[in-house]
Amino acid sequence: MIAKVIVDVNSKRVDKLFDYYIPEHLKSDIVPGQRVVVPFGPRKIQGYVITVTDNAEYDKLKPVIAIQDFIPELTPELIDLSEWMSYSHVSKRIAVLDAMLPNAVKGKYKKIFRLIDDERMPQELMQYFKDATLTLERAQQLEIVSLLKPYIECGDVVEDIEVSQKYKKKTFVGVKLNHSNVDDIISQLKSETQIRAIELINDAGELTLIELKEEGISNAVVNNLVQKRFLEKINIETTRDPYAHKVFFEDKEKALHDEQQSAYNAVMATINKNQSETFLLHGITGSGKTEVYLQLIKEVLDKGQDAIVLVPEIALTPQMVDRFKSRFGDEVAVLHSGLSNGERYDEWRKIKMGEARVSVGARSSIFAPFKNIGIIIIDEEHETTYKQEDYPRYHAREIAEWRAKYHHCPLVLGSATPSLESYARAEKGVYTKLEMLTRANKSAMPEMIVSNMREELMNGNRSMFSNVLHDKIQEKIDKGEQVVLFLNRRGHAQFMLCRDCGHVPMCPNCDISLTYHKYTDELKCHYCGHKEPPVNICPSCESEHIREMGVGTQKVEEIIYQTFPDAKVIRMDNDTTRKKGAHERLLEQFKNGEANILLGTQMIAKGLDFPNITLVGVLNADTMLNLPDFRASEKTFQLITQVAGRAGRSEKTGEVVIQTYNPEHYAIQHAVNYDYRAFFKEEMEYRRLGKYPPYFYMIYLNMQHHNLKTVLTESKHIHDILVQHLSPKAYVLGPAPSPIARINNQHRFQILIKFKSEPELLKALNYLDDRYHELFVKDKFSLHIDINPYMMM
Repeated sequence: MIAKVIVDVNSKRVDKLFDYYIPEHLKSDIVPGQRVVVPFGPRKIQGYVITVTDNAEYDKLKPVIAIQDFIPELTPELIDLSEWMSYSHVSKRIAVLDAMLPNAVKGKYKKIFRLIDDERMPQELMQYFKDATLTLERAQQLEIVSLLKPYIECGDVVEDIEVSQKYKKKTFVGVKLNHSNVDDIISQLKSETQIRAIELINDAGELTLIELKEEGISNAVVNNLVQKRFLEKINIETTRDPYAHKVFFEDKEKALHDEQQSAYNAVMATINKNQSETFLLHGITGSGKTEVYLQLIKEVLDKGQDAIVLVPEIALTPQMVDRFKSRFGDEVAVLHSGLSNGERYDEWRKIKMGEARVSVGARSSIFAPFKNIGIIIIDEEHETTYKQEDYPRYHAREIAEWRAKYHHCPLVLGSATPSLESYARAEKGVYTKLEMLTRANKSAMPEMIVSNMREELMNGNRSMFSNVLHDKIQEKIDKGEQVVLFLNRRGHAQFMLCRDCGHVPMCPNCDISLTYHKYTDELKCHYCGHKEPPVNICPSCESEHIREMGVGTQKVEEIIYQTFPDAKVIRMDNDTTRKKGAHERLLEQFKNGEANILLGTQMIAKGLDFPNITLVGVLNADTMLNLPDFRASEKTFQLITQVAGRAGRSEKTGEVVIQTYNPEHYAIQHAVNYDYRAFFKEEMEYRRLGKYPPYFYMIYLNMQHHNLKTVLTESKHIHDILVQHLSPKAYVLGPAPSPIARINNQHRFQILIKFKSEPELLKALNYLDDRYHELFVKDKFSLHIDINPYMMM
């Protein structure tokens, strides 16, 4: 029998199936989806079994060395999905397979020395070999590598590669009975405590020492029974539960209002028919979308099926996790980047072993290894975080559509501000549109007030707070209510500027200005990580008039304390939420009233549902509006609407103040009026004129090289190849310098393709990917291809 294997080598040249013969002792054990250790050239590496056949394409095959997991890590569905993704997303298949699994599962390679013959080796060297092996790292620490060379040359010691896994199973010391005859053991004991211990262990099969201690059985009692050989000590594997410290109170079903019931009925009809259909659930903030999700999932679980729920940046929305855990308890597995490798692996393994039937997680949890999916839900479907910007580049919605068709189940896309692409598909009938346009608790949407900062400036107000926002913040503080202030820029200041000559400190590796961070007192590049101390004297003209310009969240926090003496501020941005659990801790503090102002970046725009928030302030609505991005207006509309939805979610009425220098802009005007349809209609006209999605598909190619002439020459060549393969109806724009023309000393050019239907396009892109992989190996020229791009900087 032959195993066809994809090897764990990040190279386009070997990204294909290799044949290995299956040794006799492994024939009954190897199945598709398993990870195996195979020889590849002079080394041993990990690979994935894609299929098992009787016939080989080549002679003189090498054998599979070992199986790494007897229960396959990949389901047959995920294997098929990886094949589709690798071609349709122009990605290496091994990269796709790696993306499907938690990081802890992936192979870890360690170079070792293996002792073959110890007759000639002196004892002082042999003592370092444990079980006839010694790692290279340990040999280097002992400074004995040169002493081993003669033994390597004569074959007494061989160099080898050991393949292991990155995770460690968590175990506790426990005990089990050493004899099957419990009555016989008890008849020999006099102590009631010892008899009770034996009875407890017999009932459970095995117990940890911690569990026995909780039952009043001390370690001394256990050790005595072990010495008498009635008990045997063992290691008991346990799973890491990231939410073990939390208490979840039962969350009972709520009665659905008419719009909720209508949406529920429409989706249930497809669940009952085992039918694949994509629904766009357009529900305003507070309309009760989550309750609809929960009740649909209950029906799916009752049918014996499983559910996947995607939530953007899940670590930032602990309230969502609370709702699901409170409703479904241990049947929920939570997957997100805030977990440790071990925690993430254990949550993923709960799904694999059938212990969890609901997965709630961020983008990559769309690959949860369920075998019988009954519903897939993508909450806040408009969020750009569902697009993977690193290789392999995919959008979770596309993967969800593929899996929903495979399992004949519905896909529900929920949002208060759907992406234009999704809403256009719903308008055309590709998706089924469901609407929930009233709040579940019947409360009114918060009043929107626009502050024209041009007028504020003309009237002599040079502060960062308009008069109306200043007065309302003070009013809320005096009433004991809470305020959310939003600014989509972290750091203390955007940049430093010499007011005499105009010099701006720039990153030496990138064509971008450095951002000043006051708490660490340094200038940072947010692209390559370069850091340097701030300057007091301009290096260009030696002027002392160099200062910070613009504001970030750190600077705003400082100004709030200066302006409002009674303010207590919690700041949430990437700098304050780096540590594990920081998001949840800060939100819990705000919920408990430890602060009256929550200041943050985009991460506070969603997921907050606190009854005491009665004012939301958008400090600068123009931040995203002026980005060189055709989606800038859409993102601004979505952000204002989402942030506004945080206010007045209970009995207290809410207010929203939007500060802008461009109050006439249609995105701001339609957001103020909560008029999604009007915004959609106007924005679609701009998209049509500009030949942008959803009227045209787009593909973004980014070329990089340290030599400017090389990247320009190759970029022109790529352009010519594309033109040859595409029809005259397609637009191939560029090559042109990228908006940030240099990052990490790599010059960057880009090409943009706009098209409606190009049957030969994927073939051409995969050809370019193959061709330029070879050039990358030779000359470090890199080509990045992004299908339906979201970031083009």
